[in-house]
Amino acid sequence: MTLHTTPFPPVPPGSRSTGIPQQVAFDRKELGLILGLYGRMVAAGEWRDYGISHLSEVAVFSIFRRTAENPLYRIEKRPKLRNKQGLYAVVGIDGQILKRGHDLKTVLRVLERKLIRVVG
Repeated sequence: MTLHTTPFPPVPPGSRSTGIPQQVAFDRKELGLILGLYGRMVAAGEWRDYGISHLSEVAVFSIFRRTAENPLYRIEKRPKLRNKQGLYAVVGIDGQILKRGHDLKTVLRVLERKLIRVVG
């Protein structure tokens, strides 16, 4: 049994106090929602590839029609905007924000509408 002499546990690696920026990432539930939509769009023949980036201030899920192109859409998670415009955003190919909000499922509806147009 080891006793800590400080009142707080040791600082985990990658935390802000060590000078190394912490990474923002999608959790399992968020990835489940995103990958569910992605799978339906792949089945519809609209999307073919994706990429995930975990950076210090934003996590990005990029969606591609073809691997060598720029992303059609980016689903972004920005914790700094949690109390302002919303944690999540869907950004189009031209950089225009298509939808922003606090609930990922609601934000992804802008892309769900595109699926309905494709399938319907």
